[in-house]
Amino acid sequence: MGKRILIVDDEPNIVISLEFLMKRKGHEVKVVSDGQSALTAVAEFAPHVILLDVMIPVLSGYEVCQRIRENPAWESMKIIMLTAKGRDVDVTKGLAVGADAYVTKPFSTSELVEKVQTMVGE
Repeated sequence: MGKRILIVDDEPNIVISLEFLMKRKGHEVKVVSDGQSALTAVAEFAPHVILLDVMIPVLSGYEVCQRIRENPAWESMKIIMLTAKGRDVDVTKGLAVGADAYVTKPFSTSELVEKVQTMVGE
């Protein structure tokens, strides 16, 4: 049975491909493009996994991740940060604010799908 996947990214090409791949795996997908919408979607959609871009409008992916981790009701949600920022300091910051994984762009879509499948136990 598919899981709920929230995609938070403001790059249409990435969103289209991720949405297609997640739906093909049988997941229910919701897409938003900014940090505030991400927090609203987390509350309303209750995703199992969040694919979270770091560089998004309104609130950064780091801020969104931190706010999700501050809410005990959301602690079981898995967060995979997606970003073009691949320096060690960026990865460390992403993991420090509570990301479960950190994937740098460009990334292999098949590896990302595999990572999501592993996180949701499928």
